[in-house]
Amino acid sequence: MEQTYFRKGFGLKTQVQPVIDAEYHSRLVDRIRGRGYTDVFGDVTIRLAQEFGFCYGVDRAIDYAYETVRKFPDKRTYLVGEIIHNPHVNQRMREIGIRFIHASDDGGFDFSHLTSDDVVLIPAFGVTRRDFHTLRGVGCVLVDTTCGSVLNVWKRVESYARDGFTAVIHGKYTHEESRATASRVTRYDGGKYLIVRDMEEAGIVCDFIARRAGRLSAEEFVEHFRDKATPGFDPQKDLGRVGVANQTTMLANESLAIAARIRAAMAAGNGEQYASEWFRSFDTICSATQERQDAVEAMMARPPDIMIVVGGYNSSNTNHLASMCRDHTVTYHIADAACIDEGTGAVRHKPELDPHAPEVIARDWLPEGPFELGITAGASTPNNKIGETLARLLAIRGVLFRAVAPEAAEVDGDIARGPDGSRLAGSGQVALDP
Repeated sequence: MEQTYFRKGFGLKTQVQPVIDAEYHSRLVDRIRGRGYTDVFGDVTIRLAQEFGFCYGVDRAIDYAYETVRKFPDKRTYLVGEIIHNPHVNQRMREIGIRFIHASDDGGFDFSHLTSDDVVLIPAFGVTRRDFHTLRGVGCVLVDTTCGSVLNVWKRVESYARDGFTAVIHGKYTHEESRATASRVTRYDGGKYLIVRDMEEAGIVCDFIARRAGRLSAEEFVEHFRDKATPGFDPQKDLGRVGVANQTTMLANESLAIAARIRAAMAAGNGEQYASEWFRSFDTICSATQERQDAVEAMMARPPDIMIVVGGYNSSNTNHLASMCRDHTVTYHIADAACIDEGTGAVRHKPELDPHAPEVIARDWLPEGPFELGITAGASTPNNKIGETLARLLAIRGVLFRAVAPEAAEVDGDIARGPDGSRLAGSGQVALDP
């Protein structure tokens, strides 16, 4: 029988890697990293977070996408949703011939046009059990790029459902990953889930767990969580046994604090022994998300004058990095280098955690004299977009760059020059003769 399900690629990595490196690589970023994550360009000192950008799961998903197109050049290849939350990477997927299947307003997908002759990519976020079984029923070739960290969360949630525990998931109920994770409870009859966005929603849940008068009645609770819980969810019955999990890209400290608050509520309502027996929690933040958050926290021990966070506005982990930075210094979350206007020097950025919040424009945002700039990026942001951002920002300060093929550049010739042709302190990516 012909194999139609793949999770380990096609052994074509060495063939597609040069293309991927050329499209997502940045010599400027490599240069700064090679100098201890700090470099000086004219009057700007740049500090790069020690963990940033693409994680293993994202690298793997992109590799598999390129391998799939090469493996099946004569088949139509579709992608469920987005491969990752980065507009440039998704646009590149379109350019190499991948067609997108977009979700409807309720998060569902229409697969009715697919046939057994098609190829379908499952994104790094995964898909719901229902969607997976629908695709298997079509008989198309499935290439599953679901991240291993997401799979670990699924195992936890499935174990909760198997043992009669309600899975309380810290995440965004509209996020593909949270939807897919919540669906894992359906592996077992009677499985229950509830998705909480933040500490405020967790507090509503805790009121019912602790058996105290809360802000919402049972009826109001059901209405509030109508789209965030198993159909027919009853807070007075279904919160007796609770297992906590989380969307892998949430803020780690918040997830841990929510778990601690829920456990405390169980102890307050039923006693410590009850909480010990009927509460479960495991830290399911992915290691890459944690490492990037830890790297930002380390940077903020001595905050730079300005922090730039590069990444898609609908990227959860990128938004959380920006939120962490805002607690310590002036921070600009930008989608990419195009947000920086070389002509006027203005920057378009998103100032709030809400992915739907409008961009705002900041003018005169760069200091007049020498300053320190910090930069990081979410796990879905390629290095070339970080490098382009730095190059554009430095151009405003008179430090210009041009692309030079690696074999054409000498190591000690990688310098930056100002508009008058003079050599600037530190060094840039490659030489420029203005």
